[in-house]
Amino acid sequence: MNPPLLRLLALTMTAAHAAAGCGADTSEPSAGEDKPAVVASFYPLVFASEGVGGDLVEVENLTAPGIEPHDLELSADQVRSLSDADLILYLGGGFQPALEDVVSGLDESRALDVLEGRGFLESAESESHEGEEEDHESTADPHVWLDPTIMAEIVDQVAVRLSRIDPAHKKVYLDNAAQLDSRLENVDRKFNTVLSHCLTRDIVTSHDAFGYLAARYDLDQVSISGIDPEAEPSPGRLAQVARFVEEHDVGTIFFEELVSPKVAETIAAETGARTEMLSPLESAPPSGDYADAMEANLAALTRALDCD
Repeated sequence: MNPPLLRLLALTMTAAHAAAGCGADTSEPSAGEDKPAVVASFYPLVFASEGVGGDLVEVENLTAPGIEPHDLELSADQVRSLSDADLILYLGGGFQPALEDVVSGLDESRALDVLEGRGFLESAESESHEGEEEDHESTADPHVWLDPTIMAEIVDQVAVRLSRIDPAHKKVYLDNAAQLDSRLENVDRKFNTVLSHCLTRDIVTSHDAFGYLAARYDLDQVSISGIDPEAEPSPGRLAQVARFVEEHDVGTIFFEELVSPKVAETIAAETGARTEMLSPLESAPPSGDYADAMEANLAALTRALDCD
């Protein structure tokens, strides 16, 4: 993992600073000092901003628990929050069109598109869905946060922006980001270690959300639906996936928490496979945080892929 922005900034800081604790630095602003207001478009960006900012910032999540972030529609209060925010964190490229429409009319200096200069990974399933009756609007995979190394880069971007907004606490933001980077590096190390000793590398998922995770850890993802988690797969696609499951002896069909598991359960019943949850981390986990949920994903993959 190589967070160059963070390390470059860290070199400019003075060495006289007490060692940081295990969690984010919770230094409070001075009396009467306003906290920077951060509006994050969905959970992974909330995780990054809270982890970097700690108690020094106020963070609002635009996507309510249990709601697919793809489906975000903004209320009048949320539009006002965006207008008043010191920092808006979002993922561009059409992931949340309603939000991008509003952000385009605001001061660009207050908004950070964490995808800027990066672009999306092309869906590995785009070709296999071609020829079906449905028109898929996009084959670009926006789920960049499922690669912990990219998540660490996002953390570093947040630290840089908060340091510009609130330079008095720059050292705190950089220290917190370094601690968070260390946790993410540990997650990445565990994935690499465990998934390098598996009997199979095929994962069958309910929708095409795990391209970045698969690319990072050399897995082969086959999805039932495309990028849109609520798109209904055609009968031909269902038959194609069921055939793949049988021919490759796939024992687990993965579903996710925000989408009905019905289609995954149907294919599992037809093929004798079982179902298990693999989280795309679009919403906050019921307990713990991003790193904890990623480790739960690793445990699910370990069982499904027969890893040592």
